[in-house]
Amino acid sequence: MTHDAKNMTVVVTGASGRTGGRVAQAAEAAGLTVRAASRAQGFDYANPSTWADVLRGADAAYVVYPSDIGAPGAAEAVGALAREAVGLGVRRLVLLSSRGQDRARAAEEALHASGADWTVVRASWFAQNFSEGPLVEELRLSGALVFPAGEVREPFVDVRDIGEVVVAALTAGDRYVGQTITVSGPRLLTFGEAVAEIGEAAGRPLTYRAVSPRQYGDNLAGFGVPPEEVEALVEAFTQLLDGRNAHLSDGVQQVLGREPRDFRQFAREAAAAGTWKGV
Repeated sequence: MTHDAKNMTVVVTGASGRTGGRVAQAAEAAGLTVRAASRAQGFDYANPSTWADVLRGADAAYVVYPSDIGAPGAAEAVGALAREAVGLGVRRLVLLSSRGQDRARAAEEALHASGADWTVVRASWFAQNFSEGPLVEELRLSGALVFPAGEVREPFVDVRDIGEVVVAALTAGDRYVGQTITVSGPRLLTFGEAVAEIGEAAGRPLTYRAVSPRQYGDNLAGFGVPPEEVEALVEAFTQLLDGRNAHLSDGVQQVLGREPRDFRQFAREAAAAGTWKGV
C-alpha cells in the first residue's frame, strides 16, 4: 500500500541544507506538501519549544541533525524530537544517518526507541560536500584541497539520490518501516581522484594534499571551531576515512530501481554552474 502523496504533509528538517533541500524538492515533485523546518522558519533543535508548531498536523517527517549525526548531543536531540513527533501523531519518520560511523548508532537507537514507524537512511560521503560548504571555497580560491582522507576510496553519493530515496520510503506505506537503507554512489574514488575529476570538469588544475585527522582538527581549531566539535570531527574522520567505507551499497537500486548518479555527472553539472571557477 502507498500513501496518497497529494494528501500528505511532510516536515523537512534542515530544509535549507544539502540533504533537506533535496528532500524538499523531491517531495514537492512527488506531490507532497512540504513544511520546512529550519531556523528561518523558527525551528531550532536547541529549543524544543519550537518543535510542536512545526510538527502538529503533519503526516511524516525527515529528520537530519544539523551538524554531525555522531556529534555530542545528537542522539538526545533526535530521540527527543522523535518522541515529540510521535506524541503529536507524526509517527512516520525517516532519519539520515552515516554509513560506517559508530557514534551514529546512538541516534539511530534513539529513533528506534521513540515508538515511531521509522526508517534509517545511511549514506556514504556526499558528492555535494565538494560543491557546497567550506570545501568548495578552498578548491575555488586556492585550487587545492587539504583533507584527512589519505588514499582511501569512497563511493561518493549524490544528495539528489538521497532525497529521492527518502521520499520513496515516506510514500511506500509500510514497505520500509523498521528498515535501514544504505546508499552510495556507483563507483569508488580516492579523494585525489575525485578532485582530479572536478578539475577536469572545471577546466583548471586542482590538487589534493592529505593530512592526518589531528592536523586537520588543528586547522579547524585555528579557524575558531569549538574544541568539542573539533574532537567529534577528528574522531569521525578517523573512523570514516580508515577504509571501512571502501565498498558499494545498493540502497539506491533497491528503492529507486535505477543506478545511482555518477560522480562525473555531478562534477560536470556543478562545473557548468561555475561552482569551482577561479578568482
